[in-house]
Amino acid sequence: MKEINVGLLGFGTIGTGVVKILQNNAKILEDRLGGRLVLTRIADLDITTDRGVTVDPAILTTDAEQVLSAPDIDVVVELIGGYEPARSFVLKAIANGKHVVTANKALLALYGDEILQAAQANGVEVFFEAAVGGGIPIISSIKENLCANDFGSVFGILNGTCNYILTRMTNDGADFADVLKDAQNAGFAEADPTFDIEGIDTAHKLAILISLCFGTKVKFDDIYTEGICDISALDIQFAKQFGYKIKLLAIGKEEGGQVEARVHPTMIPCNYPLADVDGAFNAVRLVGDFLGPAMLYGQGAGMDATASAVMGDVMAIARNVLSGATNRAPAMGYSPKAVRELPIKAMDDIVSQYYLRFAADDKPGVLGQISGILGKYDISIASMIQPERQVGGAVPIVLMTHEAKEANIRKALDEINALAITKEKSRFIRIESGLE
Repeated sequence: MKEINVGLLGFGTIGTGVVKILQNNAKILEDRLGGRLVLTRIADLDITTDRGVTVDPAILTTDAEQVLSAPDIDVVVELIGGYEPARSFVLKAIANGKHVVTANKALLALYGDEILQAAQANGVEVFFEAAVGGGIPIISSIKENLCANDFGSVFGILNGTCNYILTRMTNDGADFADVLKDAQNAGFAEADPTFDIEGIDTAHKLAILISLCFGTKVKFDDIYTEGICDISALDIQFAKQFGYKIKLLAIGKEEGGQVEARVHPTMIPCNYPLADVDGAFNAVRLVGDFLGPAMLYGQGAGMDATASAVMGDVMAIARNVLSGATNRAPAMGYSPKAVRELPIKAMDDIVSQYYLRFAADDKPGVLGQISGILGKYDISIASMIQPERQVGGAVPIVLMTHEAKEANIRKALDEINALAITKEKSRFIRIESGLE
């Protein structure tokens, strides 16, 4: 029986999950492949810690070179994360004629072009299903099953840490800082959660999804990125009263020869499927011209779900190797010659509905001043809540607008914030209602 030899870079949580699948499901993998996957070598700086799996000590090494240059290894699985040395390791594996599977969304978002061009030049493949959505098969769905569609939009809840925090804040009425501490203690958030809570992790994933859906390159730095640190329990409470939930949403849209690429807290109606994605779960919603709307939902992180996606890629490459069909499908879903240069729409030009919250003096004429400035910038009010109770010595005034231009919202809020009646910086959250 033909054997496909696999080398593993990184023996952490996901690497351990990959080893478990190779051991526990060896028979089913063999039956589905018509060949045998052999874990030939594992490289990690720490090869002494007990991972809860038993491996032959002879295949363990602290020297990555023994994976990258070994002539008997067919597929290198990169699970060390980060930019370097992951980039150098992946490029060396490719130069040595090895196929690569990676879960490294940051690496692909910044260096994907370089890596994929190197793979094409060397006649090998790079698969990365686990880089977006954990165990959700979104990459293969776009590239394969749904490839007949022209996609107009892609929305995603793509970070389990943020979704867990916002879910707890919504269900328990807790403050952000308290829930973040709980999430860290429970292992749902890193000791340094910056990449998660500032939206950077989500933006890395959105960069990949936009390239796959729209056949264009997007620079990571061009994606507008805003995290959840400023979302308060008060905002979540008012959102509920309007019939909305707040989610950290990745938004990609193509319209009029431009692409919207943005990550920020977003209010979505409670009766929409995306609003029901809670806890550490992820979801991606696509709209295709023939498909219509579709949503894929599942575990967005964790050992088992992510290892499942990694092993799906290993199996796909192994099948290609056995059939001699390498590079059957373009890595990013489009033939490299067909990739277009589409400009990213400036945030000032975005048109959306908005949630606005002001903290103002409790006296006559305040609402008139605020609404007058909003009207000056062509911002009309759709609905309003004005609680009688004070918060922090001021009365909250909470508005939902009709569609308005982002630049006008920012100008109006700057003017309102300068008023003597305003007691703290005004808050705004964008609303997406067209997701049914």
